[in-house]
Amino acid sequence: MALIVQKYGGTSVANPDRIRNLARRVARYKAMGHKVVVVVSAMSGETNRLIALAKEIMPDPDPRELDVMISTGEQVTIGMTALALMELGIKAKSYTGTQVKILTDDAYTKARILSIDETNIKQDLDNGYVVVVAGFQGVDANGNITTLGRGGSDTTGVALAAALKADECQIYTDVDGVYTTDPRVVPEARRLDKITFEEMLELASQGSKVLQIRSVEFAGKYKVKLRVLSSFEDEGEGTLITFEEEDNMEQPVISGIAFNRDEAKITVLGVPDRPGIAYQILGPIAEANVDVDMIIQNTGADGTTDFTFTVHKNEMNKALSILRDKVQGHIGAREISGDDKIAKVSIVGVGMRSHVGIASKMFRILAEEGINIQMISTSEIKIAVVVDEKYLELAVRVLHKAFELDAE
Repeated sequence: MALIVQKYGGTSVANPDRIRNLARRVARYKAMGHKVVVVVSAMSGETNRLIALAKEIMPDPDPRELDVMISTGEQVTIGMTALALMELGIKAKSYTGTQVKILTDDAYTKARILSIDETNIKQDLDNGYVVVVAGFQGVDANGNITTLGRGGSDTTGVALAAALKADECQIYTDVDGVYTTDPRVVPEARRLDKITFEEMLELASQGSKVLQIRSVEFAGKYKVKLRVLSSFEDEGEGTLITFEEEDNMEQPVISGIAFNRDEAKITVLGVPDRPGIAYQILGPIAEANVDVDMIIQNTGADGTTDFTFTVHKNEMNKALSILRDKVQGHIGAREISGDDKIAKVSIVGVGMRSHVGIASKMFRILAEEGINIQMISTSEIKIAVVVDEKYLELAVRVLHKAFELDAE
């Protein structure tokens, strides 16, 4: 008998029939003697609908009140899921994030989990209940409802698995595992049987939408066994995210290609080249809770530097306003510009550690296709480049073929 946490995304609970299908799957696990905790997202499209409603009232909604609104989507789903389980004769009980007491910080719309009180859930499991928990939401120290950001239900599932010391956390989604890249861009993409946490973390951070990056961080930190499965197929092992690297003789050099269309590039031109200038530029950006990804600084011969960094496309205008209003005059920058017509493409693989020439091969392949590289970022197991958005799919396809990711 095992304790299993199962997380179901929006497409898995999109309508009553799919919720009934979810309940039947949970019933099979329950019949095998397992203890099951179910974490659900809002029904597909519901969060977007609620955000649109909020914006009809206030174009830039107050974050606290927005969290109050968008957290209701999961509340509907947990009730429906519990009812579907009851209809099958299974004892079930639903909890919102507040009722569990998933304690978070107060960063509305992208809060971080601080702790989970698992007492009531353990008691219910011991009493034979299936516990259904609302994903994506929590409560801060002052009792305010918070949400965890897009994909936050994954984080809820993994965090609960960690708190409960679950045997496995299963992430059910509309794909049957982690692929070498998005099959909608490259039809030849293959499902991976296994992938390391390091690789999955890099893929998630570089734009892969299968798992939210914070959920992978949680799983790695607390050694939660993680598996990605399809909600629509009863058979199949999905993709297991492992802690140990496979034997290096069999480890592919590149395991996957991630891409992200949601980035924008900001350039600060003609900045005085002096100590502390990077902090003077990025400090106000961080204070406004805007995440920065890639950073490049070039030093010119005239004692000035050009400073370029990327942010989420939705936060480009906010970042530009901060720089122009609070930073440009203060540091004496000549010009500040933004470009939201870019995309990031990344190749990821632990095999890079033992192979040389991967970067030069990547750059050569892109050059042969006439694709200009605007920015480069590397880690031990990743090379990421920023290119013009119109070349994104071409770049992914040629790299996928060149690194033989379509080969069995």
